[in-house]
Amino acid sequence: MGKTAARPLRADAERSVRAILEAAERVLAADPGASLEQIAEAAGVARTTVHRRFANRRALIEALAESAVGQLSEAVEDGRPDTTPPLVALHRITANVLRVKGAWSFALGRPADEGGAAAAGWDEIGARCVELLGRARDEGLLAPTADLDWVRRVYYALIGEALHGDTRDQDPDTLATLVVDTLLYGTGRRDAGRHGA
Repeated sequence: MGKTAARPLRADAERSVRAILEAAERVLAADPGASLEQIAEAAGVARTTVHRRFANRRALIEALAESAVGQLSEAVEDGRPDTTPPLVALHRITANVLRVKGAWSFALGRPADEGGAAAAGWDEIGARCVELLGRARDEGLLAPTADLDWVRRVYYALIGEALHGDTRDQDPDTLATLVVDTLLYGTGRRDAGRHGA
C-alpha cells in the first residue's frame, strides 16, 4: 500500500524536474547568467522546489547537460546505427541530432564537466559515431584510408554550421541531406569522378 501511494509522488517529482530542466534551457539560452530564481519562475515552481531538487546552480546545469546528452544518445540509437544501411542511418541520425541540438542549444553547447555523466555520454556518442563511419568506409562511402576520427570531427563541425545562420529555420531532414552530402561528396559534383569536371 505504501508503494502504491508513493508512485504518484515519483511521477510528480519527474514532471517537476522535467519542467525545471526545460525552463532552465529556455532561460539560460537567453541569459547564461540567469539565477535559479529566474529559472524557478519560468518553470512555474517555487524557488524552494528548485533548491530541493538541485543543490546549487552548477548541479542544475550538470543535470541539464546530462538530460540533453541522454536525449542526443537516444536520437543516435533511434537511427539504428548497427543495423540500418550506413547511408540511411547517417541521414536519419543527422536529422535526429539536428532536432535535439536545436532544442537544447545551451545544454549541448557548453563543455561537459570532466568525469561527469554528460562527459561520459559524449564519449559514448563519439564512439558510436566512429563505429557508423567505419561501416560507411567499409561500404565504400568513405575513402579506404579515411581517418575516422577526423571525419567525425568534420561531421560534428558541419552539424554545428547547420544550426547557425540562415539554415536554422530549415527542415531537419533537408539540413541532414546537406550535411551528409557535404561530408561524403564535398562541395563538388557527385559524378565528377565518373564524368569529369
